Amino acid sequence: MRSKRKREEESMRMGMGMGGIVWQTPDNPPQRSDYIFHNGRRHVRPYYFEFIAHVKNRWAGKTIVDLFAEEFKGRPYEYYVDAVECGRIQVDGEMVPVSYIVKSSQKISHFLHRHEPPVMAWGVKVLKEEEEVLTVCKPASVPVHPCGQYRKNTVVGILEAEHGLAPLFPIHRLDRLVSGLLILARNASKADLFRQQIESGLVKKQYIARVVGVFPEEEQVVDANINYNPREGRSTAEQMVDSSTDTRTKGKAAQTKFTRISSDGVHSIVSCEPITGRTHQIRVHLQYTGYPIANDALYLTKEASGRSVQKTTADRAAAISFCSPARDVQEDCANACKENWSEDFGIDPMCTNCPNLAPKGYEGEEEGLWLHCVQYSGPGWIYECPYPEWASLE
Repeated sequence: MRSKRKREEESMRMGMGMGGIVWQTPDNPPQRSDYIFHNGRRHVRPYYFEFIAHVKNRWAGKTIVDLFAEEFKGRPYEYYVDAVECGRIQVDGEMVPVSYIVKSSQKISHFLHRHEPPVMAWGVKVLKEEEEVLTVCKPASVPVHPCGQYRKNTVVGILEAEHGLAPLFPIHRLDRLVSGLLILARNASKADLFRQQIESGLVKKQYIARVVGVFPEEEQVVDANINYNPREGRSTAEQMVDSSTDTRTKGKAAQTKFTRISSDGVHSIVSCEPITGRTHQIRVHLQYTGYPIANDALYLTKEASGRSVQKTTADRAAAISFCSPARDVQEDCANACKENWSEDFGIDPMCTNCPNLAPKGYEGEEEGLWLHCVQYSGPGWIYECPYPEWASLE
């Protein structure tokens, strides 16, 4: 821990105005210059950001330092002591002592040097731009909207920074590691209309996946409940049982239709039509059939892995997950890498991630799933996305 004298100097430097540092909030839009490209990954230039929370009932009665140390374990205890003493953690807009006891509903602000996790460097390709609807091809590894540690490194953030497209309202989910069609409404009323159609069961969804083995030629319909475990971050499938028995299945009802498109004897390209929309539904239903996605580390069984002779690296898996054509995107990325990596970014003396660009735990390579959304259709409309390169088995 730094000396008391150094903490006092930091406190004097920052004071209530934080020493002239520009602190960003969710109202600050992302800019093209916010991104740094390096080694095939898109990084976000670290920036100062104010996180805001309100004291929950279970937090009340704790000291401000103990609250952060117990609830936000990504940083050491000493960091939170320093942050409180120099004003980077405040309560109701005021500096407080480290012994301060928080009360329910109080506003807590944490001013920190934010490092976002990197994503693969592929651009977000605009497929169709209409007055009320925008469709894009989402690259694998990029979240759709701000969540968790991601804010600027999202589809919504990149579209605003690089295309000036805002506001945007995503009308359906697409997991971070999944690529393909993403529909965004350009106003709230259009978004509500789409959501009503989805909730009413009027919208059909189609994905394609590359799976292990020779998938059966006839259509397969899987009716198996999906039970998602948030602690483990994965789902399990359980066969529905006869209602006349006392045995109860866990999870929520789920159904997916699968049709084989092609096979080379090692892998198969399969069309996937989820009738319901559960977490990891397609992935876990394919595992349930015995034909998991060929590069899905979360659901690929040891037996299935042994049948897959083409074990791709994370770079290749993600690289061939985005929409064709890809050459222009690759060239643009390469140029951006040369231009941007030489530019430095400010090192914050209190930051637990500096001088690294990526936050701790995200230094490794990224994995992109061989699962791609190709079509959404509803009453009087249809939107499509090109197949990715990995869909060709030649």
